[in-house]
Amino acid sequence: MIGLVLAAGAGRRLRPYTDSLPKALVPVGPAGIEDSITVLDLTLANFAEIGLTEVAVIVGYRKEAVYERKAALEEKYGLKLTLIDNDKAEEWNNAYSLWCGRDALKDGVILANGDTVHPVSVEKTLLAARGDGRRIILALDTVKSLADEEMKVVADADKGMTKITKLMDPAEATGEYIGVTLIEGDAAPELADALKTVWETDPQQFYEHGYQELVNRGFRIDVAPIGDVQWVEIDNHADLARGREIACQY
Repeated sequence: MIGLVLAAGAGRRLRPYTDSLPKALVPVGPAGIEDSITVLDLTLANFAEIGLTEVAVIVGYRKEAVYERKAALEEKYGLKLTLIDNDKAEEWNNAYSLWCGRDALKDGVILANGDTVHPVSVEKTLLAARGDGRRIILALDTVKSLADEEMKVVADADKGMTKITKLMDPAEATGEYIGVTLIEGDAAPELADALKTVWETDPQQFYEHGYQELVNRGFRIDVAPIGDVQWVEIDNHADLARGREIACQY
């Protein structure tokens, strides 16, 4: 199993940081220290802690910044990094971005969004949930109060995930998908095909629509509640401030 990071996004709501950096490289250390740790640093550290040795990183917007740091990140975290180019990163949404990493999926991956600050306990929870035929497992926050922007999930013990979308009454949701997934290698062909269907239908769709496409085809996707842990998806400057508060705890 390897790590996989989606780090191709522009993060325009985080300007001026993202004028020259992809969102995954925006500093989340103390404010004012521009060379502090990033979301990518935190994610790679998590992967190293659980024993992974290889990580694929899907890059696109300002990808040169990731290429410039590749050797230093490999040395710092003891990981071999493979960078995968997304040629449509500034035009299309992340269903296509994850599809660009379809060859990496064959190794089995722990996928992490490049804008999610979270503790290594999330990866450990996913690994503990492996087995019994589970092929895709979503990390789910069942504690947080939900609103309109969250990627909401409906799931139950018998059927697994049945629905994933932002466009849902929060009261209907089991919890929020936090942007971290364990994907077994034997699920790769079916997931890649579902993602292709999704982005060919509408290139502005999220990769989570690929998960819904799979479920609609009869594929079971499981969930693993992460418990009461501190995490944040960094979309804007308020999220960034929260991310800095959380990152200093890990």
